[in-house]
Amino acid sequence: MKKENLQGVFSPVITPFNRDFTVDHKKLANQCEWLISQEVGLAIFGTNSEANSLSVDEKIFLLDKVIDYGIDPGKLMPGTGCCSMTDTINLTKHAVKVGCAGVLMLPPFYYKAVDDDGLFKYFSNIIESVNDERLRIYLYHIPPIAMVRISLKLIEALLKKFPNTIAGIKDSSGDWNNTQQMLDEKWDDFGIFAGSESFLLKTMQQGGAGCISATANVNPRNIYNVYKNWQKSNASYMQEEIDRVRSIVQKYPLIPALKSIVSHFHEDRGWNILRPPLKELHPNESKKLIAELEAINFKIDHSSLDISL
Repeated sequence: MKKENLQGVFSPVITPFNRDFTVDHKKLANQCEWLISQEVGLAIFGTNSEANSLSVDEKIFLLDKVIDYGIDPGKLMPGTGCCSMTDTINLTKHAVKVGCAGVLMLPPFYYKAVDDDGLFKYFSNIIESVNDERLRIYLYHIPPIAMVRISLKLIEALLKKFPNTIAGIKDSSGDWNNTQQMLDEKWDDFGIFAGSESFLLKTMQQGGAGCISATANVNPRNIYNVYKNWQKSNASYMQEEIDRVRSIVQKYPLIPALKSIVSHFHEDRGWNILRPPLKELHPNESKKLIAELEAINFKIDHSSLDISL
């Protein structure tokens, strides 16, 4: 099967919880539907989705639920990478089975002193165990959190063995030089996504695929416009505008900040709930965050969508 790579802007969709810390799956589907309406794809179960506070069973259930609510699986790039190889295999198999366009796969992140050979065996075993020509893996490089690096040498080896399966990477190293080195390799049919919209314009100018960014939860259309219009004369101005929003939001703990913003503009306190050990912003922090955003005329044009089975 010919490899067809994803491109564009994807959001690691924030996960809404009920007061008992179960997931509000209808609210999740509403957020997914709105993001799609803003031309943004869905990297559910990403870092800012609180993915590693969710079990594999919960993720499988939620994946089925959002599709049942009408979300197109072709818009989905769920995070399936777990510490356990068997968990990664089971979740990845299910994502492929239900028709997801790709999966975003963390390396195993508990054991830190692992080398390329160990990681190569890990990813190889997953691909061979899933054993489905539809599988498209986007590697997830996030060494500041996972403390495990995905090297150029490892990518090269995986592409050589699995050219139709290894489809791209999200580089959340936060180091533009690292992203630049990946782009310089000019691997065929390999999509390189910046891990923040701060690097979106530069990534597109160097032949990248787009970005997968937390802030796309709250500023999706403007980020997408940079992706769509990166060749236009005002692209630098559009990049500066999305940078202004990003610079404010990232002053605060990112997941609580995103939920605080959505809570405010939805007038829905429930969006502030995080699954412990994470906790919501202090009210004073939340007020300061919203005030800073409103000072630059930021708003979310988000009519509430009513999704029902």
